[in-house]
Amino acid sequence: MKSLSPAGIPPPFARYSHGVEVPAGARLVRTSGQLGLDADGTTPEDAEAQARLCFANIDAILRSGGMGRAQICHLSAYVTDRVHMAGYMAARDAYLAEVTVLPSSTLMIVSGFTRPEFVVEVEVWAADQGASE
Repeated sequence: MKSLSPAGIPPPFARYSHGVEVPAGARLVRTSGQLGLDADGTTPEDAEAQARLCFANIDAILRSGGMGRAQICHLSAYVTDRVHMAGYMAARDAYLAEVTVLPSSTLMIVSGFTRPEFVVEVEVWAADQGASE
């Protein structure tokens, strides 16, 4: 994959790429939105802990498809209030700390999720370049 950061537009606000070029023929994995729900059914109260659970679930999904964090080409996240952005972004930055080509990213503030205790949801697209990697 290739990060796209054209001249003439402002740099990204945070740790992401403006665009990512996925090579032709790449195998794709698309996750559903993951919530901050642990295997035992518990949900932490703060956004950073919920986001860490979202990313742990995403790791499991990607592993089951033979991929990992380095193959994420786009990440979409949703928080229920601006107050949750910092916690989410801290978890995201830690999650992507070792990734060389940063994914493109969308972060939106939404009115809520299926249960009121959920404050963060994250979904990704991943692309495996196979032999051309």
